[in-house]
Amino acid sequence: MTTEVTSPATSASPTARQVWTRSRGVALALVLLVVAAVVIAVVRSDARHGHLDPRSADPSGSRAVAELLADRGVDTRVVTTLDEAADAAGPDTTLLVAVPDLLTPRQQTRLRAATADSGGRTVLVASGVASVERLAPGVTADPANSLDSTLEPGCDLPAARRAGDADTGGIRYSSAHPDAVECYHSHRLATLLRVPAPSGTGDTVLVGAPDILLNDRLDEHGNASLALQLLGSRPHLVWYLPTPADPAGTEDEKSFFDLLPSGWLWGTLQLFVAAALAAAWRARRLGPLVPEKLPVAIRASETAEGRARLYRKADARDRAALALRSATRTRLAPLVGVSGTQAHTPEALLPALSARLDGDGPSPHPLLFGPPPADDAALIRLADQLDALERQVRRP
Repeated sequence: MTTEVTSPATSASPTARQVWTRSRGVALALVLLVVAAVVIAVVRSDARHGHLDPRSADPSGSRAVAELLADRGVDTRVVTTLDEAADAAGPDTTLLVAVPDLLTPRQQTRLRAATADSGGRTVLVASGVASVERLAPGVTADPANSLDSTLEPGCDLPAARRAGDADTGGIRYSSAHPDAVECYHSHRLATLLRVPAPSGTGDTVLVGAPDILLNDRLDEHGNASLALQLLGSRPHLVWYLPTPADPAGTEDEKSFFDLLPSGWLWGTLQLFVAAALAAAWRARRLGPLVPEKLPVAIRASETAEGRARLYRKADARDRAALALRSATRTRLAPLVGVSGTQAHTPEALLPALSARLDGDGPSPHPLLFGPPPADDAALIRLADQLDALERQVRRP
């Protein structure tokens, strides 16, 4: 019959209620962070899902205009890489670039080289300062967007005159090209600009806002008419949706340190130097450690219990066993006539100890000089056996 020995709760052992009281604030904060992250992810995913995608029926998608173009014999093909977009450029193709500002400078230059003499039409949707100078040389984008969404044509472009009012208000453009056609003006700058190609065939059309292509805005004003005329002038429409994962854009990637201004690096170095000097100053000021007596008396049992808990928390069974064996050897040495300097020498302690024992118990060598215990149960057995050994030696 075996009995299981359970350690009684000590004064330093926290109860379940105390653990919950201490950790409930941290748990509540973690739950709130997780809930906030999920809500933000859901809101952002809903807001940008399928944006300007001709396959998406979401309010911000463009499936409606693609369906209307298909009814008029224009086939729409979606591409997501620069290689596909550049290869598709041709005289019978309209290339729509949904978000030109996502392209890197090298991608913009390459796309412009592929479309400049293709003879087709290139439609840039909301091309800003970061992309317009490379994709449409000679065109300038104004940093201040139009305050008006719905504007009148105000030009002789047939597509604009037939469409009438449209929601083109957004980025405003100006061009020094003599044959450029500026439409839908806002404060004397155009929100729709057509620039003919240098070869004389083909053109580039810049639209200041994507509203005329969105599902929830297509049936308002002349948006549908203007979108169908701009995108349906050729039998093929290639809808280019740039993505940051495009392999053609990895050549321009920079590391985090390349993006930091040089002043930040020097400032960080100065902070490290200042921190090192402050640490050296404080260390000299504190001086060496000075031992002092404790202001209160601490019971030996509390000290032993605290040290044991530290050993257990660190899984330091080897250190605990070494402390137990060393203390036992120190107490046994004077009992068997061995000096304190030779108490930890097996050749001096073990023969004198064996002479005092009757030989029925376990061998003292593995108890006093053996390997560290493999688990907590073995450590407890070792402590019990050391106590039994010391009682046996002290027995008259």
